Amino acid sequence: MNDVAVLLRACTLKIEHEPAVFRDGRSRAVLVSASTECFADLSLPNTLERFVDLEFSHIDLSISEKGHHLRPSQVAEDVDQAIDLCRNTSRLNVVAYNVEIEAQGEEHYRQFDACCRLAKATKVVSITVPSAELGTPFNEEVEHLRRLVSIASVEGVLVSMRSQIDRLSQDPDTVVVLCDNVKGLGLTFDPSHYICGPYPKKNVDQLMKYVYHVLLRDTSDSELQVRIGQGKVEYGRLINQLSKVNYQGALSVSITEMPEVDHFAEMRKMRLLLESLL
Repeated sequence: MNDVAVLLRACTLKIEHEPAVFRDGRSRAVLVSASTECFADLSLPNTLERFVDLEFSHIDLSISEKGHHLRPSQVAEDVDQAIDLCRNTSRLNVVAYNVEIEAQGEEHYRQFDACCRLAKATKVVSITVPSAELGTPFNEEVEHLRRLVSIASVEGVLVSMRSQIDRLSQDPDTVVVLCDNVKGLGLTFDPSHYICGPYPKKNVDQLMKYVYHVLLRDTSDSELQVRIGQGKVEYGRLINQLSKVNYQGALSVSITEMPEVDHFAEMRKMRLLLESLL
């Protein structure tokens, strides 16, 4: 077998002989996409070109003040221009936005509202936001997330907080409490941050019903990202878990460059692996 086939087989063995699901008509709503964070140092046109070369057809677009693709302040300054930019994606379909806003106070919500209008205009229903940093009062975060959800609901957009080490969402139990206290809030599930984070033994099955979006790479107990097939992410089991709650979002590849590793090859292998499991 070639290198791709060997790794696909190695990863598939993690399914523990559970039957592949998502093969009926309903399951085809689940898409394989890729996050523009995979090429965070490139311009958006160059990033899109890479995804076309890798044969992706759907993308998860990052909107960050620190990024090179699209900034929240840029969206708020000229929503129409941002809409044109996000429609001109080399035939790649945007399925989600990952929004990271640095502005404080009312300016934060103004920029978020603009991002929601962008999402509605480009027919995207999923926006991911970070949860608060550790130490933030719980009630303060609840009020903040409630306001984001309220703003997004006007445009028919769903808000989910991202699984992330060093933030409130690093603890699965806290995620459940936040989602239960903020009606309509979901989770952008990134299993790596629970495998490699401070709560590796906590049950994440309880999170499945809150999942609006999924980010994937392979992860070990000590490293957030390792080569595909060398980590502990159980892709097949995860897909089965999501099927039980009728998940119909995207599985987004989120692999950054690693020293002495062929980045293109890793991304291609992940795409082939996920497509083989759907």
